[in-house]
Amino acid sequence: MSGQPQPYVLDPTGRDIHAEAALVREHGPATLVELPGGVTAWAIGRPDTLKALLTDPRVSKDPRRHWPRWIAGDVGPEWVLSTWVSVQNMFTAYGDEHRRLRSLVSRSFTARRVHDLRPWVERICAGLLDDLAGAPPGEPADVRARLASPLPVEVICQLMGIPDELRPGLRRVVDVIFDTSATPEEAGANAVEMYQIMTELVARKRHTPGDDLTSSLIAQRDGDGSGLSEQEVVDTLLLMISAGHETTVNLIDHALVALLTHRDQLTLVRSGQVGWDAVIEEALRWQAPVANVPLRFAVTDLVVGDVTIRAGEAILPAYAAAGRAPETHGASADRFDVTRRSKEHLAFGHGVHFCLGAPLARLEATVALPAFFTRFPDATLAVHPAELTPLTSFISNGHVEVPVLLHGPR
Repeated sequence: MSGQPQPYVLDPTGRDIHAEAALVREHGPATLVELPGGVTAWAIGRPDTLKALLTDPRVSKDPRRHWPRWIAGDVGPEWVLSTWVSVQNMFTAYGDEHRRLRSLVSRSFTARRVHDLRPWVERICAGLLDDLAGAPPGEPADVRARLASPLPVEVICQLMGIPDELRPGLRRVVDVIFDTSATPEEAGANAVEMYQIMTELVARKRHTPGDDLTSSLIAQRDGDGSGLSEQEVVDTLLLMISAGHETTVNLIDHALVALLTHRDQLTLVRSGQVGWDAVIEEALRWQAPVANVPLRFAVTDLVVGDVTIRAGEAILPAYAAAGRAPETHGASADRFDVTRRSKEHLAFGHGVHFCLGAPLARLEATVALPAFFTRFPDATLAVHPAELTPLTSFISNGHVEVPVLLHGPR
């Protein structure tokens, strides 16, 4: 690392993701940043550069093959973000391995299959809104906790066949995976609990399979010679459960906040002048639900602008930075605007690792947002937007809570 610039230390509490995103983007096409534990990576926040690297076969997600610090044990299981690189599933796979693992689950998330889920998602959403309507009149209701979060959690848990008694534990361990302010001790204990829960889930489904994605994946492992290892089964399930809801929770969270604080744009949507799809795509651009995603690795030396990323160095895709790039969206890039001509974003990634769950996330948001504003047309944010507390994460971009007066100010 000799001769490199001094890295910018990312705030592990994620207090101001977009200020850091602007710094990363403005510094150049590749900015050296420091992650927890003194681990450095090249943050890429300019969209054209990021798209090029995300489709470059000389960039890998496999630390076991392409990250010398991981191979040598210099960075290991005690690292607070180790789960992001240690899992053995399509998230960290490279080349043929990635194609093999992705093919095992991709058939479950085709556009047609997701479309067929709509009536079911609508019923879940309606039940949550019925419950929300029972909130005490005049008292703020947390719409993140009572709509944005439980809708995608319920959907993915039912798809995966997660027993009710395992759900609170799974939600808790996933929260800690995304919490970049956690201590190494907290992260280590969380990893132990996480694998205990996942191992129990696999054991239960192996003993009593159901009509769900977990049972299907286990059946492939046990019955048809798919080549999946037991670790790959567990880690693939973990990926589907965690990625299957976190992005959608934050998408619905931010879209609700955006419309509650931009009443003129809400009026445009209600009048039919702008569609709900425009709201969703602009929310994804304006507030990427996952701001930064660890990690990728240079397979060979890569020249990025005036920077050479050496073989084996880590790369941090900065999706929140890319979404607000002035070179793509002009001087108004920081403004939420559903009438914006181009809402191009990279919120679901790009290239071979593009998020399989993107159609499901869009479906859930398409159901939840109009249903909420139809049921509660006078809803207002109960606090000033600046008082909303961000999650303690530079990865997951959302709020701790979103208090709303469902029937307008007292």
